[in-house]
Amino acid sequence: MDEELYSRQLYVLGLPAMQRIQRARVLLSGLRGLGAEVAKNLVLMGVGSLTLHDPHPTCWADLAAQFFLSEESLGRSRAEASQAPLAQLNEAVQISVHTGDITEDLLLAFQVVVLTNSKLEEQLKVGTFCHKHGIYFLVAETPGLVGRVFCDFGEDFTVADPTEVEPMTAAIQDISQGLPGIVTLRGDTKRHSFRDGDLVIFSGIEGMVELNNCSPQPVHVQKDGSLEIGDTSAFSRYLRGGVITEVKRPKTVRHKSLDTALLQPHVVVQSTQEAQRAHCLHQAFLALHKFQQLHGRLPKPWDPVDAETVVRVAQDLEPLTGTKEESLDEALLRKFALCSAGSLSPMAAILGGVAAQEVLKAISGKFMPLDQWLYFDALECLPEDEELLPNPEDCHPRNCRYDGQIAVFGTGFQQKLSYQHYLLQVGAGAIGCEMLKSFALMGLGVRANGGVAVADMDHIERSNLSRQFLFRPQDIGKPKAEVAATAAQRLNPDLQVTFYTNPLDPTTQHIFGDDFFSRVDGVVAALDSFEARHYVAARCTHYLKPLLEAGTQGTRGSASVFVPHVTEVYKGPISAADPEGVPHPLCTLRYFPSTVEHILQWARDEFEGLFSRSAETINCYQEACTSLSGMDRTQTLILLQQVMGVLKRRPKTWEDCVVWALGHWQLCFHDGIVELLRQFPPDKVLKDGTLFWSGSKSCPQPLQFDPNQDMHFLYVLAAANLYAQMHGLLGSHDQTALKELLQLLPEPASMHQSLISDGAFTAAEFGPEQLKELQELLRDWSKGPRLKPVLFEKNDDSNFHVDFVVAATDLRAQNYGILPVNHAQIKQIVGRIIPAIATSTAVVAGLLGLELYKVVSGPRPLSTFRRSYLHLAENYFIRSVPSAPALQLFQHLKWTCWDHLKVPAGQPERTLESLLAHLQEEQALKVEMLLYGPYILYSAQWPLEKQARCLCLRVTELVQQVTGREPEPGLRVLVLELSCEGEGDETAFPPLHYELW
Repeated sequence: MDEELYSRQLYVLGLPAMQRIQRARVLLSGLRGLGAEVAKNLVLMGVGSLTLHDPHPTCWADLAAQFFLSEESLGRSRAEASQAPLAQLNEAVQISVHTGDITEDLLLAFQVVVLTNSKLEEQLKVGTFCHKHGIYFLVAETPGLVGRVFCDFGEDFTVADPTEVEPMTAAIQDISQGLPGIVTLRGDTKRHSFRDGDLVIFSGIEGMVELNNCSPQPVHVQKDGSLEIGDTSAFSRYLRGGVITEVKRPKTVRHKSLDTALLQPHVVVQSTQEAQRAHCLHQAFLALHKFQQLHGRLPKPWDPVDAETVVRVAQDLEPLTGTKEESLDEALLRKFALCSAGSLSPMAAILGGVAAQEVLKAISGKFMPLDQWLYFDALECLPEDEELLPNPEDCHPRNCRYDGQIAVFGTGFQQKLSYQHYLLQVGAGAIGCEMLKSFALMGLGVRANGGVAVADMDHIERSNLSRQFLFRPQDIGKPKAEVAATAAQRLNPDLQVTFYTNPLDPTTQHIFGDDFFSRVDGVVAALDSFEARHYVAARCTHYLKPLLEAGTQGTRGSASVFVPHVTEVYKGPISAADPEGVPHPLCTLRYFPSTVEHILQWARDEFEGLFSRSAETINCYQEACTSLSGMDRTQTLILLQQVMGVLKRRPKTWEDCVVWALGHWQLCFHDGIVELLRQFPPDKVLKDGTLFWSGSKSCPQPLQFDPNQDMHFLYVLAAANLYAQMHGLLGSHDQTALKELLQLLPEPASMHQSLISDGAFTAAEFGPEQLKELQELLRDWSKGPRLKPVLFEKNDDSNFHVDFVVAATDLRAQNYGILPVNHAQIKQIVGRIIPAIATSTAVVAGLLGLELYKVVSGPRPLSTFRRSYLHLAENYFIRSVPSAPALQLFQHLKWTCWDHLKVPAGQPERTLESLLAHLQEEQALKVEMLLYGPYILYSAQWPLEKQARCLCLRVTELVQQVTGREPEPGLRVLVLELSCEGEGDETAFPPLHYELW
């Protein structure tokens, strides 16, 4: 298992599931756009072997959604033409092509069979055989703007892990003796979210030890968040500690075979209205297959005669079992038929992502499979006005790479796409790569005055290769934007793409300023920080540009569209939840942790103190010979710990670094705990008779160093290498040699330091002699070279940064009997790693592509746009109409968040006095205060003398005076904020755009 390559995916699926995936054998029949998407996702995610089957020759219409094919592929078998580019995605996956028919002997060689672009007769034949022989079977189809996925995993399929959520754990505060026993949890019980009937196990309890070995117990949740369990009246009295952990229960899924499921469909829906639409589409697909059987082809694009035939066939079909006998929606059936000959990249991405995720569910037994049909349609992409709908002549094939898209939207719309100019911000991440691929296939910006600009300052890492389609192993270390732009042009040589390795933030407004945005038609953003999202959204609001925004976390995803004057603006949270940013009392972190969050923060503080702050302090003293006598007692304590306790002498060799790391292990996980227990013995009783070590205080136990235990060894390996880095010495990754060295070294000496005063938990007092000793030690250190502070880096697994925090967290959790999270979870939390998987990435990119069609097509009503949320693990799909922008009122003015007050440029430029007069004359606004960013340009509360000095100045002169700098060259507009006489507390005037030229 290449854990570096699949690191983000491992956080989603876990190691056992990944190992099963890497042993799986999958047959995929059908290599048009949808099949290519399924294949791409499976190969990126490391499926063991993939056999392709599609003997049909490549045609022009395939190129609109099939990114493995090119004009050179025309006439060649789609499967054979796709094999080589697929193999380049992941050399560990075996890619083969089957050129013959699909026989029963062939099917028996596979665990999973997926059919796309297949006739109903073939689906029934293959599906019946697979159901009989326990082969997991899927069908996926995407005619035009409608798609569906069908799953048959057999009549007795076990889902070992139904949800993506880790089992809940909580620290125990108390357990009563009684019938029932009441378990009181520590901290905020809302965080734990146990539900009635959940099964739990107990561990680490002192006193009521009978629970530690009990079989899983059901719980009943009380109003206060405490949990009722079984009879504890005969158990020993609870003393302290312990953890309660949810036990995930497997679920059994029973699927019908395709022939039965066609007549008795189970459909995944979120509402009754969706169910009615899905059953109508179910009949529509049956009618479409019947049409194909009768005519040997799909309906012609936008041919009214063929469409009416499909409608009649659907109406003549027998009603479905278990559904109400309601008349079918003729308008829905007709639109479905009119564009069913089309092949669209966004639809292929959405359904291909869903189908690939179902394949992974079948192989791994992780997450709930579909039960059994999923229908998806985006017919709202078509114009609402029937007069604007395409006609057959406009959609006739042109023998060009966009024929599959022209069949749905026509040549006029295709021309609109070609002239668009879009900015893809942080455009070479996982979602960005998918969007670039979609841009190339759609033909967005392929004309000389159109184009795509890609902005991303990051470089390619190995872990990117498992989910970012445009990158290859030879690209590691190169700029993402440059490589992605080049790869996109290979998909479509006509694509006009430029790249920027700059961030889009206030520091680059000279690049992404007025001139740049005047040429842009819209922005697509896939940013991983809320601060960056807010900035880009603010730019789009300022320049009145539509924003398409998406994000994923594991199998969850969202896609949103923000259209000037039509939808609300982006209003995401100001910052993401940050477990490391939550402050905790110092004594809690050091001596009385009760949660994993406490320990994680302690471990991060250890890293900073040992390898960064201490080095900086030494360097400062070395440069300035700063006296310590003026420092406060806390600073002195920290220095005493880090310098006297850690940096006793300068290391000269790698062995010195190992000796130091071993000594620090002893100090942290043995000696420090022994000293704490000396001052606060396990049986210490407070004045009120309660045990000191009770409630939220877990009584710690010292550890004995054992180099054969993984976390003991990892701590020394990481700490020694970081210590070597700080001193400019050569470290070592040789674990065998380190184990041999540790066997030769004597046991680490005790380094007891009395740093806690009984009962007060404050810093120990240092006398003049101790400070003098510290001063002399620092003076001795000043004779050597400067130290190199180590700055924590979350993304590089080879530098031991995250490994140190992982090991320190695990060992500290062992000290305090707190159930540690696993290695991968610690790395995710500490490294701020967002779990990622190729399937959800593909789906959200496809959803953005659909919204892009709507934005490009021209003015549209709000009702046609969609905000989408999905959770592939639990088959949760929600698409809703976004909110309209709120209307604000003040006297005669009406505005929304998209509006601004415009003041045209004056010749010569206006003074502040004339600007204020203009606002009063034109808008009837008497300005009380005028702001430029954080700077006050005018206030009615100023003394008259100060007002007079400012009123006579030109506005740009005033801005330069208060900011100390001239406006950026080329700036067309100054954005000012104003407060006016008579406004209410809730009034927020639109920004004032003061034009400079």
